[in-house]
Amino acid sequence: MFTLIFVYLCLLCCNLHAETKCIPKTSEFKMKGDYLLGGLFGIHHVNATLHQNIPEAIICSSQEFSLEINNSTSLLPNVTLGYEIFDHCSDTKNFPGIFSLMSVDGSVQPWKESANFSKVIAVVGTGTSTTTMTVAPLFMMDLVPMVRLFGASSSVFSRKQNFPSFLRTVHPNKYFIEIIWKFLEKFKWTWVAFLYIDDDYGRDGLDLFVKKIKDTEICLAFTHGLKEDTDYPKLIKQMEALRINVTIVFTTKWTAERLIMSAIQQNVTNKVWIAVDAWSLHKELPKERGIRNIGTVLGIAEPKIKIPGFDDFVFSFKAQNQCGNPEQDPFCNQMCNCSSLSAEDIITADPSFNFPVYSAVYAVAHALHAVLQCGAGSCNKSIKVYPHMVLEELTKSKFTLLNQTVHFDDNGDPKFGPYAIVFWNESGDAEEIGSYTFHPEHNFDINNYWFILWFYVLQPESFCSKECPDGFMKKQEGVHKCCFSCTICPKGTYLNTTDPYNCIECEDKEWSAKGSTTCNIRQLEYVQFSDPTAIVIMIGTVILLAFIVAISVLFALNYNTPVVRSAGGPMCFLILGCLGLCSISVFFFFGEPSVAFCVLRYFPFLLFYTVCVACLFARSFQIICIFKISPNFPNISRIWTKYNIHWIFISAAFLLQAILLVIRFSLDPPKQYKDKFYFDRIILGCELNKFVDDSLISFILISVLIFLSFCFSYAGKDLPKNYNEAKAITFCMLLLILIWVTFATFATIVHGKDIDVSNAVATLSSLYSLLLVYFLPRCYIILFKPEKNTEQYFQDLIQSYTRSYSQ
Repeated sequence: MFTLIFVYLCLLCCNLHAETKCIPKTSEFKMKGDYLLGGLFGIHHVNATLHQNIPEAIICSSQEFSLEINNSTSLLPNVTLGYEIFDHCSDTKNFPGIFSLMSVDGSVQPWKESANFSKVIAVVGTGTSTTTMTVAPLFMMDLVPMVRLFGASSSVFSRKQNFPSFLRTVHPNKYFIEIIWKFLEKFKWTWVAFLYIDDDYGRDGLDLFVKKIKDTEICLAFTHGLKEDTDYPKLIKQMEALRINVTIVFTTKWTAERLIMSAIQQNVTNKVWIAVDAWSLHKELPKERGIRNIGTVLGIAEPKIKIPGFDDFVFSFKAQNQCGNPEQDPFCNQMCNCSSLSAEDIITADPSFNFPVYSAVYAVAHALHAVLQCGAGSCNKSIKVYPHMVLEELTKSKFTLLNQTVHFDDNGDPKFGPYAIVFWNESGDAEEIGSYTFHPEHNFDINNYWFILWFYVLQPESFCSKECPDGFMKKQEGVHKCCFSCTICPKGTYLNTTDPYNCIECEDKEWSAKGSTTCNIRQLEYVQFSDPTAIVIMIGTVILLAFIVAISVLFALNYNTPVVRSAGGPMCFLILGCLGLCSISVFFFFGEPSVAFCVLRYFPFLLFYTVCVACLFARSFQIICIFKISPNFPNISRIWTKYNIHWIFISAAFLLQAILLVIRFSLDPPKQYKDKFYFDRIILGCELNKFVDDSLISFILISVLIFLSFCFSYAGKDLPKNYNEAKAITFCMLLLILIWVTFATFATIVHGKDIDVSNAVATLSSLYSLLLVYFLPRCYIILFKPEKNTEQYFQDLIQSYTRSYSQ
């Protein structure tokens, strides 16, 4: 795919220098001039495995002929630019042409600096990366500019420390890989094979591709280096077994032919083949019988840029009978036979490298033009031109050619020229469907309607595992990240698109359902004052306070009556006052909890209810003392009454509870607690469990008082009926125990706002139980049974009990 570059070189010299004509019977491969442009091109193709053990130069003319078109033009006034082209068909065994370019008077003497200078100011050519690697060092040591046109696209040549005088007019492999990656990304092909020719060019492409797809969703399912002895049927079966539908073929024209023909023979169907520029514009393969069955071939190619006057020149050139003696050595610089080529063969050959050759020769001409300080119609021929001078101007060159701005970057790579995206259509042609532009910025564009229609109708896919639905995380299976199973993200987690392999937990203030891709803000909930339940409870509390006030007034008006005195007298007002203070706690179970609210929920109730229970305990003990202990132990009753032990006991209980609560609330007051039992909301409350644990002594104190009150009151169950507070206290204590056991049980099975509501209900019920059970019967007697509220009535009951007890 690399010959007849001489056609372009001839066009360059013949068009611009009429005095130097291509005369019949002279060589098409050389022309004398003031300065020499060397050319090394693979006019013939040699198989890599041939002559491996023969230590001699290979005979190129014995190999398969490779057809390609190229171009040359002129620029320098009054300067003849000559050329000499050699058929360089082997990667490692074709050095005579190189030595001819390096020699002076037929000899190469590298140990003599002066002898190393020849008329060659630049070299154009060599067709593959491996060929270039073997040849380039010989020219690099004298900084002879070596301008590559095609084939040598390996990224290694961008290293200026190794190849200081190397430039090229086609893009390096990294740009091909960039386009291929864009293909895969655009069409969501993640499960691919990469077949490459097993040489420097192919291995470089593989390395670049592996680096490019790292940390992407694309997986390299299969890779293989293609050689002369590759078993293609076996290779295709391996890819079929892996269910690979997209294959990147990073290889040369001849290797691609064997692969595609084998795919046709193996009845491969409905695959996508991505071709690089080496074979994407193949003339025969798209017309092969059965090619449509293997699927779709997409390719990357140099754009077809028509060179003005090229066709006319070829017809004119071939009209001259120049190949009269194909065995004549001077004619081709070595044995060849080009007479079999017609003008049509040259014109219809792959045109994709026209412009790279055209621009390469022009670049050298422009550089020489600058070195010779050419001006208006003349050049300074007295300047001795060295290759490094041409190199320096080459690196700085920037000119417009056929609407393209030709210049190079610091690595000698081109900063011009787009790539064409081609599609092998039903007619057997490589149809251009889009382009990829690198400069001034990357732009990938597919603008062919039929291709877009093909994609959306057929929707070719290539994947190991189908993409997981939204909210499902991937769990890798095997070595390839493209092979995975899907697991739904549990509630409270979500799947971020940046990390499809892990479900991320939502923050404390967020929630999510199963299979979520985002988290939602949790609603904050608490029992508000406007809540219907809160309103009912607060109304009940207000009614309680009204009862307390009413009973207090009633007892005050009937303070000296036996019923009030038997209920405790002044102690009744203490109990009623403490019940009123306890009711303050109920209101703080509603509204947004804060430290102050949490303190006021518990502090008033625990402190003043302790006083109430202590009063009941003192009252029950006093009754037992009077009726049961006094007859047997009169001193105890006398001491209890004389020293007002009941008030001392009540005061001690109050002070002890106050000290315990103040210390507890000062060191670590109950704080706001966020109940996250419900995944979609946060219930605000107070740290009830922690508060109970930390205030255990306070609860033990009040529990002991309740238990003792119950025991003493129960012991007096047989006291006079109308003078028996013991029964009321017993029943009251039983109700308290039942209320708080019920609340404790309820608190373990409910969550959120229900706990606060139940706590408020339990608190209010405790207050009502004491008020109704202990005070209501006495109010009934005062209001509706005044005959029972006389001293005589009580005296009769006591005497009756005394007689029965003594018996």
